Amino acid sequence: MSYEDLRQLADSWGLLATFILFLALIGWSFLPRATAAQRRAAQMILEDEEATNG
Repeated sequence: MSYEDLRQLADSWGLLATFILFLALIGWSFLPRATAAQRRAAQMILEDEEATNG
């Protein structure tokens, strides 16, 4: 397999694989079971601030 063949493969299938991975990661964040983790992550920055001020 030559460099040109690998380049063409990466340009076509690599782009498609990256796009599918992107959609999967975005979709994963909208799953119902991810709600608790998202709320916890949103409050993490505030918990540290409250600990030093309180």
